[in-house]
Amino acid sequence: MASDKSFTDSSIDADPARALQELNVALGEKADHAEWLCQRAYAHILLKDYNRAVDDAKKAQELQPGMALAFLRTGIAEYHLNNISAAHQAFTAGKGLEGANEAFQMWIMKCEEKMATQDQNGTSNLQTATPHVKHDWYQTESQVTITLMVKNVKKEDVSIAFKEKELNALVKLPSGEDYCLNIHLLHPVVPEQSTYRILSTKVEIKMKKTEAIRWEKLEGEGILPNLKHFSPSPNQYPSSSHYTRNWDKLVGDIKEEEKNENLEGDAALNKLFQQIYSDGSDEVKKAMNKSFMESGGTVLSTNWTDVGKRKVDVNPPDDMEWKQY
Repeated sequence: MASDKSFTDSSIDADPARALQELNVALGEKADHAEWLCQRAYAHILLKDYNRAVDDAKKAQELQPGMALAFLRTGIAEYHLNNISAAHQAFTAGKGLEGANEAFQMWIMKCEEKMATQDQNGTSNLQTATPHVKHDWYQTESQVTITLMVKNVKKEDVSIAFKEKELNALVKLPSGEDYCLNIHLLHPVVPEQSTYRILSTKVEIKMKKTEAIRWEKLEGEGILPNLKHFSPSPNQYPSSSHYTRNWDKLVGDIKEEEKNENLEGDAALNKLFQQIYSDGSDEVKKAMNKSFMESGGTVLSTNWTDVGKRKVDVNPPDDMEWKQY
C-alpha cells in the first residue's frame, strides 16, 4: 500500500489477508487510529474473523464516536455472529450519524426480518418482513441492467447507491412497505457512469462495466445480505401485506411498455436479440445459444442447420481483437 497509509475498501477487497498484515504494522501496539481500526475490522469481516472485527470496530467507536462506518462494521460483524439484537442496536445508533448511507436502513430491515423469524412464540414486537419484489437482469458488452418489477413508485421514494462492487437499492412501495435489495457484484462497475430511471411498471438500473467481459452471474461473494425470495406458486409471490401480485400480468405490462421505448445502441440491439429469441422456434434458440457460447460471444446465428453440425469459431469484427479472459 501507499506510504501515506491510505487503506481503501477496494484495496482491502482485492487482498484482505495482505491488507490485514499491513494494517497490523501500521497500527502497531498502540492501535489508536480510528479509521485504520475501522478498516482492519473490514479486513477481519472479509476473512470471517468476526470477533476480532467487533473488537476493532467498537474501539474505533470509542476513539471517534461520530464515525458512522465504525457502527456499520460493528453491526455487520455482530450479525454474522448471530448477535442480531446487538447488530440492530449498532445499525440504529449509526443511522443518525453524519456520513451514514442507505446501507444502515437495509441492514436494520434485515435484522428485523431475522428477529421476527427467530421469535416463533409471538413475543417479539418486530413483526416486519421484507416485501417481495421480483427482479431480473441482463447484460450487454458495456452495461449490466437490473429491472425491479414494481409499478407506480414515485421518484422521491427510490434511493439507489452505486459502489464499485456493490448495489444498494431502497424503494418505498405504493403499499407503504420498504423494499431493499443489496447485491455484492461479481465484477466491478463504474459508479459515476451508472444510472437508474423510474417507469410506470418498473425501476430500471443500469451499471457501466469497467471491462467489456461477459458476467457469468450477477452476484459475487461478499458481506452484503442476499435477500432471496421464493414463490409458493408460479404466478404469485407472498407479501407481508394482505394482497398478492399477479406477476404474469405485471411482466405483460412491462413488455408492453418496453415495446414503446425508444432504445438506442447496445440496449436496442439487446432488445432485438431478445425478441428474436423469444419469438424463435426451438431450433432457432438452440442455434443462438450454441453459436454465442462456442464463439465467445462473437457470433449469433439462428441457422441450426448450419451451426448444429459444426463448432462455431471465434469471429470478432475486423476492427476488434478477441481475448480470452
